[in-house]
Amino acid sequence: LLCPCLIYGAYIFLPFDAPLLPTVSARLVYTLRCAAFATFPIVLGMIVSAISRLCSSALEPFGELHQEVEIHRTYVSQSVHLFILYFFNMAVLSTYLPQDLLKLIPLLTGLFAISRLIFWMSYIIGRSFRAFGFSMTFLPLLAMLLWNLYGMFVLEPENLLS
Repeated sequence: LLCPCLIYGAYIFLPFDAPLLPTVSARLVYTLRCAAFATFPIVLGMIVSAISRLCSSALEPFGELHQEVEIHRTYVSQSVHLFILYFFNMAVLSTYLPQDLLKLIPLLTGLFAISRLIFWMSYIIGRSFRAFGFSMTFLPLLAMLLWNLYGMFVLEPENLLS
């Protein structure tokens, strides 16, 4: 329930609009540029993971990982997988959205970045708290996937493969 409220509030109250993007290629470039900002939590996780691995008390750097190193490594791995799914769904979504709704692309990118950081912090606190951050990432991804399938099979079935 929180994700749609956050997206709606940001859509209404943030004072920016998407640029005029009449072609599919312009929309995909716009999505690609927005997606670059979503890599920030992943790169930050890689840096923290490397630092924690260097500062670890393990005698062998490539030996068995301690829990503090494993948490960051797992976060980066899961974030990369979710980012790939998120990016491809946003790319398809940008081709189906009307011009006035293209403002959703940077908002969804921001939601992804914020929710991954929330997941990371809650994962560090304890594994039982990570469901909130994961659901803030996964549920918008699921909504985008359902909208994309609806767009492909219901709205424009004649252009499915063209």
